[in-house]
Amino acid sequence: MTVRKVALLTAGGFAPCLSSAVGGLIERYTELSPEVEIIAYKHGYQGLLSGDYITVTPQVRANAGLLHRFGGSPIGNSRVKLTNVKDLVKRGLVNAGDDPLKVAADRLTADGVDVLHTIGGDDTNTTAADLAAFLAQHDYALTVVGLPKTIDNDVIPIRQSLGAWTAAEQGAEFARNIIGEHNSGSRMLIVHEVMGRHCGWLTAATAKAYRKWLDTQEWLPEIGLSREAWDVHAVYVPEAAFDLEAEAARLREVMDTVGNVTIFLSEGAGLETIVAQLEASGADVPRDPFGHVRLDEVNPGAWFAKQFAEKLGAEKVMVQKSGYYSRAAAANSEDLRLIKSMTDYAVDCALRGEPGVIGHDEEAGDRLRAIEFARIKGGKPFDIGTGWFRDLLDGIGQAPAVAAAH
Repeated sequence: MTVRKVALLTAGGFAPCLSSAVGGLIERYTELSPEVEIIAYKHGYQGLLSGDYITVTPQVRANAGLLHRFGGSPIGNSRVKLTNVKDLVKRGLVNAGDDPLKVAADRLTADGVDVLHTIGGDDTNTTAADLAAFLAQHDYALTVVGLPKTIDNDVIPIRQSLGAWTAAEQGAEFARNIIGEHNSGSRMLIVHEVMGRHCGWLTAATAKAYRKWLDTQEWLPEIGLSREAWDVHAVYVPEAAFDLEAEAARLREVMDTVGNVTIFLSEGAGLETIVAQLEASGADVPRDPFGHVRLDEVNPGAWFAKQFAEKLGAEKVMVQKSGYYSRAAAANSEDLRLIKSMTDYAVDCALRGEPGVIGHDEEAGDRLRAIEFARIKGGKPFDIGTGWFRDLLDGIGQAPAVAAAH
């Protein structure tokens, strides 16, 4: 396969890998095939549909390494689903009667693109799968190679998504200052809401990273500087059931003894209960173009805080969300190594015309490969039976996790 022109796009929510992944792809193409032209569609599939792109100049190629130092995405993101025709027409991205997949395919053809790199989570890559299938069915000579981005680490069958390690580290850093508020009032309840609609991996990994930091500190309980007060006292994830009354009784003892309680909460934990309550009351449940509940509007953290505050006798309640702090961070050293291995392999696959989403395939011995688009799915559950999570719950005195009924 002869590759003359490559297009990049980043889509969906931010994760601490997008800027670095863009930089890594540019660097690898410059190293292996400097003659290949590179463009980047602005704001993901939105830019693809409208033909809005940035040309990667020699100046950008020479300085692409700078992108590893930053978070966010230099080329911009948006939430656009190519099969949601109604939403695309409403937003003016396609005309009524148009097939958005054909609009995108024709745009790629008109722009002379041979390879499209999509960098995003399950929604981005399932959309890429729809596009790749359309291209194949209609004999468009174009290869699509995706990279897995999601701080939830919930893409099936990929072992580790880009940016998730950094997001956990950043969430733990955020927690240090938030939990420092535990003495800003007596009987303080702090709810640290962590992103994770269906998967609790990030919440669990954030709590683990935070408690690892606690292990490195020295304490002076005689003046009130105690590990017990700075600790995490409960971790709730979507995959695990919990007994509200039993947990309230346990945490009431913590409040009475320690003087404060801190909860780490996945934003998707208890979501079904919250949505059911809203619908029963006749309230509209806000959803995005993919049909997902808009969690920022539903506000699970506030709901949980309300449930626990009275039961714990809390005199002051604070709910803080680390998601936007975490997801736009620059990649840490661990993620940078993973990004480089995946971007290098993505370019290698593209140059030989091998499509798929790059990742360590859990169903193929964790081997790094271009995973078939048809096998990519979102919503991979966090394994609540994993050893380090059991140790985490045991360390904070919480009962072992039991799978939630869905």
